[in-house]
Amino acid sequence: MGLVMADKMDFQKAVELINKYKRVLLTTHTRPDGDACGCIAAISKTLTALGKNVKILLLSELPAWYQFLFEQKPEIFSKKTKIESDLIVIVDTATYNQLPGFDEYLQESDKPILIIDHHVSSDNIGDVKLIDSSAAATALIVFDLLKYAGWPITKKIAEALFIAVSTDTGWFQFDNTDSKVLSACAELIDAGANPSRLYRDLYQNCSPQRFKLMAAMLNTLELHRLVNGKWKLVTTNYKLPITKHQLPILAVQHLTQEDFKQAGAKYSDTENLINECRRISGVEAAALFVEQANGQVKVSLRSRGSIDVCKIAQKFAGGGHKMAAGAYLPGPIENAKKLILTEIAEQFERSA
Repeated sequence: MGLVMADKMDFQKAVELINKYKRVLLTTHTRPDGDACGCIAAISKTLTALGKNVKILLLSELPAWYQFLFEQKPEIFSKKTKIESDLIVIVDTATYNQLPGFDEYLQESDKPILIIDHHVSSDNIGDVKLIDSSAAATALIVFDLLKYAGWPITKKIAEALFIAVSTDTGWFQFDNTDSKVLSACAELIDAGANPSRLYRDLYQNCSPQRFKLMAAMLNTLELHRLVNGKWKLVTTNYKLPITKHQLPILAVQHLTQEDFKQAGAKYSDTENLINECRRISGVEAAALFVEQANGQVKVSLRSRGSIDVCKIAQKFAGGGHKMAAGAYLPGPIENAKKLILTEIAEQFERSA
């Protein structure tokens, strides 16, 4: 799919839709990340200040480190959830398979839907869409919406948007950190966001359970080098730095149900763990396989840019970005690994 960018008319339609309704439901994709949580928090505070009756409904548990963005813990969706809102706002996704359970409600509901997202989807969800696939984070689109509408950006709103942008750019490490990102963050800092305090709240506030889970994950690390179209396991005593002719190297890790039990950790504790192995010299791509309670396997994919992991995820009804994507695969883990390693090998071969 090509580049999609919202225009002034789209922003005007979004403002008119929000102004029209009093009761608003906010939601996002399952396993909400920093961009999703920051956007939900910022929009919720904005609409509440406008006198709206706002209900936040998440499809899975809120990661503990994003709890400080919310005054109250958001409600978790279930089949018994009573929805009385007049407008539904969905952020950071426009794909039915990222809205498990809630997708059925959406397809049966006649309530208007506003989509705010930086991913391109073919599901055609939404009566009004604010989609900009060039934006590094959905929060940048939300920021533009608030400025277009002239709605106040308080310190709390600025903090929520800063968290959203910074997490989706790897705290400004990823290649999607462009001038628009830095310019927007400068404005958010001027509005009250404190980067050093927010960094401490996010990255120096983890639970012991998350660290135990990370240790379990690191113990499964495998490094694979593509040789003549086939993956060859790299021995642990290889020398650094990796020279160019030895590339590409793929880092593979996994977590089982037993790992979660032993660590006392939750699924939300896996967020960003995949990034740990990207510190290794020569790693061009990474895959983390997480066994689910229902037997499926969630795969998270990362790339330094030499391959498009979103294309791989889309083959399995997943999605994301060129350098960060994910999907659900049939288990067991070894089966999921074979599927993904085959796809990554083909991508590397085509990009060589």
